[in-house]
Amino acid sequence: MAEQDDVLHLIDDTGVTPEDSSARKWKVAVIDDDAAVHEGTRFALSDYSLNGATLEILSAYSAAEGRKLMREHPDIAAVLLDVIMETDVAGLDLVEYIRNEIKNETVRIILRTGQPGQAPERRVIVQYDINDYKAKTELTADKLFTSLTAALRSYQQLERMVQTRRGLEIIIDAASTLYDFKSMQRLAEGVLTQLASLLNVECAGILVLRDDGAGSELSVLAGSGCYSRFIGSTSSKSLDPDLREMVEAAFQRRKNEFADHRSVLYLRTGSGREVVVLLQAERQLSDTDRALVEIFSSRLSIAFDNVILYQQLHEANTQLEDRVAQRTRALMQANRRLSAQWLRLQRANGFKNEILGTVAHDLKNPLGVILGRTEMLTELIGAGSPREAIATQVEHIRDATKRLTSMVDHLISDAMADAFDITIRREPVDIAALANEVAEANLPLAVNKQQSISVSAPPNFVTMCDADRIREAIDNLVSNAIKYSPIGGKIRVVVTHEGDNTVIRIADEGAGLSPEDLGRLFGRFQRLSAKPTAGESSTGLGLSIVKRIIDMHGGHVTAQSAGPGQGSIFTVTLPATAETS
Repeated sequence: MAEQDDVLHLIDDTGVTPEDSSARKWKVAVIDDDAAVHEGTRFALSDYSLNGATLEILSAYSAAEGRKLMREHPDIAAVLLDVIMETDVAGLDLVEYIRNEIKNETVRIILRTGQPGQAPERRVIVQYDINDYKAKTELTADKLFTSLTAALRSYQQLERMVQTRRGLEIIIDAASTLYDFKSMQRLAEGVLTQLASLLNVECAGILVLRDDGAGSELSVLAGSGCYSRFIGSTSSKSLDPDLREMVEAAFQRRKNEFADHRSVLYLRTGSGREVVVLLQAERQLSDTDRALVEIFSSRLSIAFDNVILYQQLHEANTQLEDRVAQRTRALMQANRRLSAQWLRLQRANGFKNEILGTVAHDLKNPLGVILGRTEMLTELIGAGSPREAIATQVEHIRDATKRLTSMVDHLISDAMADAFDITIRREPVDIAALANEVAEANLPLAVNKQQSISVSAPPNFVTMCDADRIREAIDNLVSNAIKYSPIGGKIRVVVTHEGDNTVIRIADEGAGLSPEDLGRLFGRFQRLSAKPTAGESSTGLGLSIVKRIIDMHGGHVTAQSAGPGQGSIFTVTLPATAETS
């Protein structure tokens, strides 16, 4: 009979309709395979309220549904859990799942069983992490109210501890990386979270920094709740008028102020910065709350100064790194310039050595001839020798001097071609007339060897080039043809226009070129397998000078030969017009 009275009391109807509330609701899960238990629980707790918050009851009708429900709602505050569902220990297995698998240690679990003997209370309490164990027959409406209230208060305390721990973790995390503006924001966020934990209230907050005293811009470092939209603001004008007025008044007042639901905290750091924290709480703060806030805020100035000072250090370090990087780049550029100068000096030194080698080798012979012939001439004059003998010695001296002069001219030309600042002057040049001039100048040398020079070129054939340089290149090729052609040989100079190019070909009937000669033909100081046919000297510079001149004009020079004894053809190709850039 007593059990029936309990059931009647469980479904007692007071006739009071609960008011709708937008306040926080406690989530309570009912996990039981009996639908009547769900209905009775909902009815009994329909007007339940704790700390102004009502209940949101979630239902699951098996342990499997209970697992899913707990995964989807980690913020459930309390569970009214049946022991026997799919199996005799389904509820106990679900307890193990909640605590050990999904690691939910804050939810409060109240076991309810209709068969207490199958799961003795002492064993269950000791072996399983639950908060209460009740038989369904003894869980009247009052006892359900008492057990649930105790569970929710316990959950509230655990939740408060978790929130406090989170605020401390944020502050500790910010303390280890206090050194840039982002860490400043994390510190500010930790301050708001910790204040809410200390006060045990849900509150909206904003933290504002002013750097250099009155008149300077305000920076919103952190915001929560309805104030989070102001994060990152750098002007007081971006704040709502009433909020801006409260913040600016706090900077002017320079002290804490506590109103009914609003608290304004002011602190000044050792470096002269000022911080205002505004909290909008759900309840009025008690004297104890205010004392805690005063103590907490008095410790914050050092933390903010550490962040600001390190930020300045970080900026100074960044500037120093930039200066070091700039200096390093300047040194690298200087090293590159020195390296380039060193390479130029090496090239100049190498060229000097080549010149000295040539002077020592090629100029020695004609100088020896001049010296020897001069001594012989002195002896002949002293002995009163015939005029013819003296004239012969003078002729030998003249020939040696001409060879020496020619060698010096070649060396000077090559030195000029090797200079780094050498330039060419492009102007309209009649290549046909130029070729005829060169042939006419070399005709005496050809006549001495009974050779002939023919020029085939269209008149008024104009090409944009440096007349002096091209004359020098053609002269080198024509003099080489004379030098290496046999007595009575023929040299042909042909100028043609092919596409956009001017082509000059110099052909001879000399000893020709071997494959080895063709491979090293245009190098400096290269001696060919063929020898001059009348004993002329050669420095090995002429063809290298020709290539340098033609390259400077954007053209190219090539050589062809059918083989030794079959003559050779040198072809110069020049752009007919100057390139435009």
